[in-house]
Amino acid sequence: MIVLNGERSDVRPGATVAELLARLGLDADARGVAVAVDGEVIPRGRWDSCPVPADARVEVLTAMQGG
Repeated sequence: MIVLNGERSDVRPGATVAELLARLGLDADARGVAVAVDGEVIPRGRWDSCPVPADARVEVLTAMQGG
């Protein structure tokens, strides 16, 4: 099981970060998106090749304007 943004997810282990973002409706080229897997920030250049392991905790953050 993968925990995505604090909630259990049905994402299969081994899916790439890019696949996970697509499931969330986020474009991998979108600006202001950051991803951490088990507390490690994954550089954008690795999103297509970085598999998400079983039991991983994934946080997807998007920047928002405002104050």
